[in-house]
Order: sequence, then C-alpha cells, then structure tokens
Amino acid sequence: MQVKLEKTIPLQATAGEAWLLLRDVSRVAECVPGARVTGQVDATHYRGEVRIKIGPAAATFKGEIEVRSLDAGKHELRLIGKGVDARGTSTATMDLAASLRDAGAGGSELLGVSTVSVTGKMANFGGRMLNQVAAQILEQFAANFSTRVTAMGKGAAAEKAAAEIADSPGELHVLALLWRVFADFLRSLFGRKSGKAG
Repeated sequence: MQVKLEKTIPLQATAGEAWLLLRDVSRVAECVPGARVTGQVDATHYRGEVRIKIGPAAATFKGEIEVRSLDAGKHELRLIGKGVDARGTSTATMDLAASLRDAGAGGSELLGVSTVSVTGKMANFGGRMLNQVAAQILEQFAANFSTRVTAMGKGAAAEKAAAEIADSPGELHVLALLWRVFADFLRSLFGRKSGKAG
C-alpha cells in the first residue's frame, strides 16, 4: 500500500539559515516522532530506528536512511528510508524530497513531498487510515522542524523553542495519532451536516 503526501511549512528563518538544519540528517530524523539516527555507515548512509507505542505495548522499526541527493545551492534534499519491525511482520519505505525557498520578511518555506509504502500487518489499516495517520505524522514533523529552526535563533522565542524540544516525547504514540484522526473525522462529519442544514 502506498501513500503520497505534500506539505508546505512556513519558517521563521531564511532559507539559508533553515538549510543548516535540513542538511543535518541526524537532526532532521529527530523531527519525526519517535525516530532517531543510531549510526552512520558512510557519507550517504545512516542506520536508524522509529519507536512506536500502542497503548502499553511498544515496537521498534529498524532500518537504513540513504541520502540520494544534497544540493546546497538549491537548498534541496532527497532521502530514501527503509525499515522493518523487530518481528519482521511489516516493512516500510519512504521517499522524501524536501526543499527550501525564501518567502520574504526574513522567513522561508519548507516544501516536502513524501511517498510512503507499507507491507505486512501495517498495510491492513487500509489506505484512508494510513493516509490520515501519515498526515498527522507529517504535521508533527512540520511543527518539530519549525521549532528547531526557531531554536537556532536568539532571544525569548529561541529559548522557548529549545525548552519545547527538551520536553518532546521520544516515541510515536499511535493511539494519540489515531484519536486525532478520529477527532478530525468527527469534525468533518458534523461540519458537513451543519453545512447541509444551512
């Protein structure tokens, strides 16, 4: 099963300033809920893992990240990630293309396009559910990336962002994400009904 997502993230930094974070694979991985780089194989290959918590149970997906391209002049990055859960029942592959562009007034935008493919038990969630969960993960990634860019600056906003990073959880809570998906579904459902009534 495959899911494709696109996202544009406004940032409170220039494209050049934000590039200092985007080019650092280890720090970018930390923006993904529950993810971290565990080692570097060579200049373009890294080992990593994603820890997922479902209620009281936890699982860890381990895999590899490959930097396919890194263009400092264009502020563009492309990563390929592959992983498998500890029991070997599910696999996931992600192709991520990200770029930065200046947006005026000292700000910039991060443009991301991600294609995620899953097999095994994870694919049993179904396309719609996977798409919504993936969208929530991307939303959290966007917030985390933006916070880390802000923390690179100076002043009260940077100090507040740094404190938020220190307090962020170290694993992906699937039940919390599924609850957000369900809440979004209810909002859209009642939004449509109220729209019809009017």
